[in-house]
Amino acid sequence: MTCSPAAPRGRGFGARSVSMLLLIVALSLAWVETALAHAVTLGDKGYIQEVTGIHLIPFLYLGAKHMVTGYDHILFLFGVIFFLYGMRQIATYVSLFAIGHSTTMLLGVWLDFGISSYIIDAIIGFSVVYKALDNLGAFRLWFGFQPSTKAATLIFGFLHGFGLASRIIDYDISPDGLWPNLIAFNLGVEVGQLLALAAILVVMRYWRAMPSFARQAHAVNVLLMTAGFALMGLQMTGYFVAA
Repeated sequence: MTCSPAAPRGRGFGARSVSMLLLIVALSLAWVETALAHAVTLGDKGYIQEVTGIHLIPFLYLGAKHMVTGYDHILFLFGVIFFLYGMRQIATYVSLFAIGHSTTMLLGVWLDFGISSYIIDAIIGFSVVYKALDNLGAFRLWFGFQPSTKAATLIFGFLHGFGLASRIIDYDISPDGLWPNLIAFNLGVEVGQLLALAAILVVMRYWRAMPSFARQAHAVNVLLMTAGFALMGLQMTGYFVAA
């Protein structure tokens, strides 16, 4: 069930509520300086462009680092697992997302098919908006039916993967050792995803045990949606400025 539970009546937000809201704001704004380009650090970018041959461990590390510091990916995953309690459910959705972004990342680089980083990152921001609306039960309220959350997770996984592919193509990695390095990078992305997910689950487990979770859940998803719109606005601004 992805719709948020009805918020019980009671007092307004307390200190814990404010802390949780600030946590989400921090996740969305901590990397504002790089939000328009969504790039790796200059040092990592220089390494990627200059290195030749097979370097599995460095690319494994870079993949994990990209996912852990990828605020848009993390916000989307946060939305995906927000109302998932069973580990089997969580594993299913995370696997769908992993299959999606791994497929398009590898195919995109292989076929040399990239999309403007600004456009694809704006779409990724939209995925955050979509998932927040899904959690709020907006689609059932507006359209009278619930879209498949599994299909949406897979489709947005494909789109997130195009973002990774576009970035790799932009960096013009040497063809010498490309595929082993690319596979290592992809494995690193999965490792980073699991690390980020583990941290989120620890926080969520504690938070869900609080009596105020139902009331706070609605507000946090509204804020999550707002963060998604902000990311879309940042990327589209970057697109028009760079044009």
